[in-house]
Amino acid sequence: MSLPDRASVVIIGGGVAGCSVAYHLTKIGVTDVVLLERKQLTCGTTWHAAGLVGQLRATRNLTELAKYTADLFHSLESETGQATGFKQNGSISLAKTPERFEELKRGASMGKTFGLATELLSPAEIHARWPLLEVGDVVGGVFLPKDGQTNPIDTTLALAKGAKQRGARFFEHTGVSRILVERGRALGVETLEGAIRADTVVLCGGMWSHRLAAAAGAAVPLHAAEHFYIVTEPIAGIPPDLPVLRVQDECAYYKEDAGKILMGCFEPIAKPWGMDGIAPDFCFDSLPEDHEHFEPILEAAMRRVPALATTGIQLFFNGPESFTPDDRYYLGETPEVRDLFVAAGFNSVGIAASGGVGKVLAQWIVDRRPPLDLCDVDVRRAMPFQANRRYLHDRTVETLGLLYAMHWPYYQYKTARNARRTPLHDRLLAAGACMGETAGWERPNWFAAPGSTPRYEYSYGRQNWFEACRGECQAVRDHVGLFEQSSFAKFLVQGPDSVALLNRLSTADIDVAPGRIVYTQWLNDRGGIEADLTITRLAEHEFMVVTAAICQTRDLAWLRRHIGAGGDLRCWATDVTAGIAMLGVMGPDSRRLLESVSGADLSNAAHPFGCSREIEIGYARVRASRITYVGELGWELYMSAEHCLDVYERVLGAGESFHLRHAGYHAMDACRVEKGYRHWSHDIADEDTPLEAGLGFTVAWDKPGGFIGREALIAQRERGVLPKRLVQVMLIEDAAAPLLYHEEPILRDGVIVGSIKSGAFGHRLGRSLGMGYVECPQGVSGDWLSEGRWEVEVACERHPVQVQLGPWYDPKNERIRA
Repeated sequence: MSLPDRASVVIIGGGVAGCSVAYHLTKIGVTDVVLLERKQLTCGTTWHAAGLVGQLRATRNLTELAKYTADLFHSLESETGQATGFKQNGSISLAKTPERFEELKRGASMGKTFGLATELLSPAEIHARWPLLEVGDVVGGVFLPKDGQTNPIDTTLALAKGAKQRGARFFEHTGVSRILVERGRALGVETLEGAIRADTVVLCGGMWSHRLAAAAGAAVPLHAAEHFYIVTEPIAGIPPDLPVLRVQDECAYYKEDAGKILMGCFEPIAKPWGMDGIAPDFCFDSLPEDHEHFEPILEAAMRRVPALATTGIQLFFNGPESFTPDDRYYLGETPEVRDLFVAAGFNSVGIAASGGVGKVLAQWIVDRRPPLDLCDVDVRRAMPFQANRRYLHDRTVETLGLLYAMHWPYYQYKTARNARRTPLHDRLLAAGACMGETAGWERPNWFAAPGSTPRYEYSYGRQNWFEACRGECQAVRDHVGLFEQSSFAKFLVQGPDSVALLNRLSTADIDVAPGRIVYTQWLNDRGGIEADLTITRLAEHEFMVVTAAICQTRDLAWLRRHIGAGGDLRCWATDVTAGIAMLGVMGPDSRRLLESVSGADLSNAAHPFGCSREIEIGYARVRASRITYVGELGWELYMSAEHCLDVYERVLGAGESFHLRHAGYHAMDACRVEKGYRHWSHDIADEDTPLEAGLGFTVAWDKPGGFIGREALIAQRERGVLPKRLVQVMLIEDAAAPLLYHEEPILRDGVIVGSIKSGAFGHRLGRSLGMGYVECPQGVSGDWLSEGRWEVEVACERHPVQVQLGPWYDPKNERIRA
């Protein structure tokens, strides 16, 4: 079969991801598919994967993808005639400590929200299911009966066979030298056999994806690391249906493998590989053995499974796998290059994710939009700087081991830090800041008291910064807090057609007087929220868009693509994030403090809520915007970065008279949850509409020209009821109340009807709080909420709660308008 010069879709890479994408494209009718593999199918990393098929993931949609994968593997052999080796033998995760057991129990509760069967096990019950195991020091465990394992090579070949049966063409020994890009669009690929033009290029190149994407102008930050496992000699009496076993406290996993045991590890300090490139003839290759590196894991394994001490090792294996800076894979169309899609960086869960990934990416390619909320794995979350090879090398040392480390709330990466620092970085450290990292930015999460060490001590309960955060929140409530917010992303939109563009994108009416701030959402055509941000009109043809740090790449791409889609629109967008510093001065004394350092009249009459104007502080011209994310009277101050230190020093100096206190992002998060302020990617995303999220007040239904998503919102409004709505949750218990984090089940009259999306302890109210969506086919109404008996489940224990639609703190907005 000769290489064609054109195809509808060209897929780069013949591992499990590429073959799954081909399989699912052909399944929905896209048969003009060409898959190119540089050597042989599975020869990169797929062939040596352990083949574990676990289903519980951090979010509902990612769990649904993993569940679909298991269902697909169950039927794939009968469909294609190709054996897969799949068996649904379940999995056990065991805990050696109470802290790990709480993590597992929280996961078990989360699994109930997703409809996933889970069982808590005692040590004796674990031993009954895994007789070879030493359980004397085990606290407990969790059993997932629908998990399993499969043969990676056979499963991939089955996917390839299914795709070929429906018309896809596969070409092995056909390496891609580059992706063809013209005017910001992928138009095909160049191979040694010639070029192939395509409407869509899909990059599933595993550890080669970073290089190919970079050459095309796109960022796909991933790096290979060595991954170790052993396979023993046969062990008599091993049952073939032995569950997969994970002993995360010892960094190890175990599975039955044809009467033998395969034991692999995710060690805390990993060995990045391939920094200087990967040999062009790399094919079914392994890496050199490193017994010294693996020895601590093996010694613990022999204590855990004593039979290993008297059984020979048939195979000591070391092979590379790809890891990303946040341990989540990449999916979707790249923001830099249109028509270039990616599925790569699977962090050792490629087999378990492959079926669902292929399904949603195929639909994404056809519709040119994600079929469901995939923000956790959307490639648009990646920051351009993360493609830096040194950064990736240094972060990969840590990320491999984090797969089995404790998944603590608020965990902060230890490696590849200080990549992005604000002008006040050193001053904040001197003030006692404990820095966290978001999108590479070093940001003060909390401030340690004088004489104490700003260092995290993690737990699922109240961590060591709890009291510091309380003090910061109380300062914001009673006096004034100073927040460093320079990491917020900021875009200038300029040009005669700026109003037309932004009004088309925004739910709110952006055609306001200069100096007005507008809070708005950007929607997709289904009415789902793509962005949540503020827009300030600076002049007739100039606007400033401000959004969250994590949304910088995504929101800028959305903005620029709609400029491009407008044909001859006379406007442009500039990312000014790095050049514009930002401080938040929040609290009832913020007005008097800022008036004292600026001489400006900041009264309600001169500067009402929602207005922005320039004032002078020190030697700087500062844009003072009266708006808040903490629910208090306050201003966001924007200034050129070179003036930031001057402004900071003057505000800090004058602040002594007003009891000013530094405040961090943990305090900001606590305050915004009390106030019911939404956070994109937690409380709202592209499957949630403004009506469901309680943001209907932002919608200018009748503004001239409408907005993207208006028709979908009108249809939803006309149905009269909302089967899904975001509610505010308060635990009734006080001192004993557990903390809510994410995906804890919400129950009405004993039945799960929703889950928590984000939570925090509200220090101004003295209560543990959360917000999340609940569902009722007949409509979520105030009466339905008030008539039910409400609980949340935390670590398999239920706690009574109150629920309501409005915020708990200052529901009439009297404080922010004071």
